[in-house]
Amino acid sequence: MDLNYCCAALFVKNIEISKAFYTGILGLSVDLDFGKNVVFKNGFTLWEIQSAHIIPATLGSAQISDSSVNRFELYFEVEDISLAYETLEDKNIRFLHKIHEEPWGQQTFRFFDPDNHLIEIGESMKQFIRRFFDQGMSVEQITEKTHVPEIEVKRLISR
Repeated sequence: MDLNYCCAALFVKNIEISKAFYTGILGLSVDLDFGKNVVFKNGFTLWEIQSAHIIPATLGSAQISDSSVNRFELYFEVEDISLAYETLEDKNIRFLHKIHEEPWGQQTFRFFDPDNHLIEIGESMKQFIRRFFDQGMSVEQITEKTHVPEIEVKRLISR
């Protein structure tokens, strides 16, 4: 078997509300729009699956539409975490938490989409490695803090 990863698909209750959230609020671009199925240029899709579709018909509609369970999160990276947070802060979004520093040093924040899918936005690796270097940490200290190999730290700070 030769599998090729294609994309992740999020099941949504209302395709138009979700499409507006991902395009209007997060600024993603639509690659293909098939009405009840939207493919974004960054490689994931939204599906508004009708109750007659085999997935809810087999699993049950409640399993597909249960927005009380967060079984995964979408993860995005940005170069300016503060600007990303400020941009979303006034968009009537329910945040899980404000910007905070993860144990490995990366700054992140998390929030929910209209169907209660968890979304994380974090600094790019280059950004948080560079932040530590600019604060005076040595390559060895950065490696110890982040668990990023020294060779990769050196590559990232030399750019």
